[in-house]
This record gives sequence, structure tokens and C-alpha cells, in this order.
Amino acid sequence: MQTIFEGIYPILNTPFHEDGSLDIDSQLRLVDYLLEAGAHGLGLFGNASEGYAISGSERAQLLGAIVRHVKCRVPLIVSSGHTGTDVAIEMSSEARDLGASALMVLPPYYLKTDGDGLLHYFGEIARGVGLPIMVQDAPLMTQVAMPARLLAQMSQKIPEVQLVKVEAPPTAPKITALRDTGCTATLFGGLNGQFFIEEYERGSRGVMPGSDLIPEFVAIWNALESGDRGTAWDIFVHVLPLIRFELQPGLGVSAMKHNLVARGILKSARVRHPTATLDARAIEELTSLREWVDQRKRVRAVF
Repeated sequence: MQTIFEGIYPILNTPFHEDGSLDIDSQLRLVDYLLEAGAHGLGLFGNASEGYAISGSERAQLLGAIVRHVKCRVPLIVSSGHTGTDVAIEMSSEARDLGASALMVLPPYYLKTDGDGLLHYFGEIARGVGLPIMVQDAPLMTQVAMPARLLAQMSQKIPEVQLVKVEAPPTAPKITALRDTGCTATLFGGLNGQFFIEEYERGSRGVMPGSDLIPEFVAIWNALESGDRGTAWDIFVHVLPLIRFELQPGLGVSAMKHNLVARGILKSARVRHPTATLDARAIEELTSLREWVDQRKRVRAVF
């Protein structure tokens, strides 16, 4: 049976103990929280997961534990790109063997290649692994530009390229450009969902935000799917202060973890260097914003 990829796919934050070691109990508690909130799938080892600071053996440990815990209830999209093609194939094969439903793959960004090289890179991963691939179009992170025509060509020439995560701002026009050039892949948004509604209205079928605002993102999705655009915008504007705070370069992961600690889901907001940690003043600012959002939520519930 073919998996349908659409909806809210939070990127799992990776919890650590205060000593920096993996906190598997908090990880599985976070998975339960997200599934209870209505997440349609999960994304692993992305930027919000601090995937760049997790070892290969830790990736295997985490993915194995999550696969056993989820028990096929939702699809798992696992980030498996690398700066080298052969290593990307190896990492992708391991993710497949451990139970990944699909792969989220960045282009090579250390030694950059041209359009033909990118077609070769994604084609080799597709042939070597055989899972659906989400091409992560994230030039702010990789400095690799992938024009709409190239992404459309990938979707037409490589059957496994079934998804594109559009993180090349402005994202909404890129969604339109992909549709206009005949891209056959399912389109997702990222960048913490800051233009989720505009992307949806131009043809995207999902978004991959961080893990701390998923009840709200699911509610926005449900409103959009039912044609209730006004409610979708009301909910989005309500949580926009937190989305905005988390878009500060380098500080988003720490902010998400502090929010999840405040919700009683994670035990610690510890991050791994070079991920930045909120300073004391920023924690106060975030706490004030979160309390304001929660208070407004209670007022909305009364009326």
C-alpha cells in the first residue's frame, strides 16, 4: 500500500540529559505528545533535531527506539543526506533497514555540484535505497540553489523523488513556480511554518515545523482542510509571537526545548554545541510570550 504523505510532520527535537547524553524516555514521551496532538507523521534528524550534532550510533539508537514505539501508526521521514554521495547512500540504507518510511535529503553542500551532479546524487540514492525521497530545498542552510525547473526535472526523471520540502524564500512563490513547471512531487513547507497558510493555498500539502506548537499547527491544518480560512488565520496569529521568537537565527531549537520543558514533556532544555543556548534574559522573554499566548488561549476558550 502506497503511503500518502501530507499534513503536519513535526521535526522531532532530540532530548538530552544535562550531561549531554541521549534522553530516550523524554524522546518517546515527545513522540506520544505529538501523536496525541494529531501529527500526521514525524521527521527525524533534521535541523530542529540537532541532527548535525548526533553520531551515527546515536541515530541508529534513536531511530530504532522510535520505530518500535510508533509501531507504524504514522510515517517516519528520516534525514539522511551527506556531503558525499556514497556516504549518503550508506546512511539512507541504514535508515531504510531500521524502518524509515521515506528519506529527507539535502544536496551536497561542502563541495557543491551543478544540475547534472545533483541529478546524479539524488538518482544514486534512489537506486541504492528504493525509498521515497523528499528533496530538501534549503539554500539558507546549504548555499545550494535548486531552481524550480531542476526540482521538476528530478521529480519527472527519478520516481523515488516524491516530495520536495520548500525552504527557499520566498517560499509561496516557489510553490507556484514548481507547480507551473510540472513538478509532480508532493510539496511541503518548512522554516517553522512561518508561511504555512500561503504555501497551502498555493498547493503545498504539508509542513514540517518544530515539535512545540503541534496542537496549533494541526488545528490550522484541520481548518484549512475544511475550508475555514478565517479560523486558520486566527489560530496562526495567536501563536505567531512564538513562531517569530523561534525564527531568530540559531536560537530556535533552544526555545522549542524550553517550551517543551515548560509543558512537562522534556526533562531538560540541554542542547549540543554548536547549537546556541538562550541566555537568562531570552528565557524570561520566551516565558513571558508563552504565558501571554496561554492566557489568550484560555480567554478564547471562554468566549
